[in-house]
Amino acid sequence: MTRVLITGGGTAGHVLPGIAIAKQLQERGYAPDDLHFVGSDRGVERRLVPEAGFPLTVLPGRGIQRKLTPQSIRDNAGAILGLLRAFGTAFRLLRSEKPDVVVSLGGYASVPCGLWAGVLRVPIVVAEQNAVPGLANKVIGRFAKACGVSFDGVDLPRAVWTGNPVRDEVLAVDRVAHRSAARAKLDLPDDRFVLAVFGGSLGALRINNALLGAVEHWRGSSDLAIRHVIGNRDFPELSQRNPCDASDPLLYQQVEYENDMPALYAAADVVLCRSGATSVAELAVIGIPAVLIPLPGAPGDHQTANAMALVNAGAAVLVPDADLTATRLIDEIEALRSSPKRLAEMATSSGDVARPNAAHRLADLVEQHV
Repeated sequence: MTRVLITGGGTAGHVLPGIAIAKQLQERGYAPDDLHFVGSDRGVERRLVPEAGFPLTVLPGRGIQRKLTPQSIRDNAGAILGLLRAFGTAFRLLRSEKPDVVVSLGGYASVPCGLWAGVLRVPIVVAEQNAVPGLANKVIGRFAKACGVSFDGVDLPRAVWTGNPVRDEVLAVDRVAHRSAARAKLDLPDDRFVLAVFGGSLGALRINNALLGAVEHWRGSSDLAIRHVIGNRDFPELSQRNPCDASDPLLYQQVEYENDMPALYAAADVVLCRSGATSVAELAVIGIPAVLIPLPGAPGDHQTANAMALVNAGAAVLVPDADLTATRLIDEIEALRSSPKRLAEMATSSGDVARPNAAHRLADLVEQHV
């Protein structure tokens, strides 16, 4: 029988912390079959969980849209039917597997399992990644024995500040020791200021366009290198708009997807990116100065709240999405580039937010309630 049922997902930001918890429990003697994941049939967990070596059950359906448009109303009618089927699947799963504890990661798939766990009196532990809890974990948290949160002061019942788990290969990054090797691996020079820019696997058009404008300004800069991870949605178009050629003194690299994020982190002097929970946690544990552009329209504006955890600690700069222009981007980066002392202080300040042992702390919470 399953000892720990880990439920939720949809995005890597939900799934990867769950895998980190499972691996920590595995190190403590749990067999992979003791750790059963439940996700959505539309989510990235369909790939990530089996690759990590754990069993997975997927639930039908999708989340309810909060917009009130004719299309969203039609979509929600189908979503409600799928949700009813998901509740039936989740009930049968909990009755057959008889888990000792349910871990809720948030997202659509966590709702049926979390609510049935409350009805069947199975202990629940919530693992919340964002500074503003998602709706699913807000509901399930009412029934939870404990809620592991990523930031101090997150508004959930029985909250314990555990931090947000990050991958072992990210935890292993040492910016000082690994800097030269990482730059050599990515074809970045050792004697330049390196700016790393990314916006998630799909990309962030606002960030991409602002950077292209800034690159036009920086052409001719022989002391700057930029690695621009465009994302697969925008890459076909934006890769045709590269303002630089091989003869330009500025080193400007465009890539569709970054296959080695730990190397990029180790190579970078400053990162420009969105402020998703995983990115913020990774920046904090490594200690990288950052310019953060929260995603507008994120539920509860949680990306702004995530970013403010680093900003308040003195480890990052926040620029609202609507204010991000090429000129503003240039101003922010040049202000950091011209102050090595400030960059060093920002890197050190990340320690006030970082929780490198987050997976260990969450595994402790789970074991307390098994």
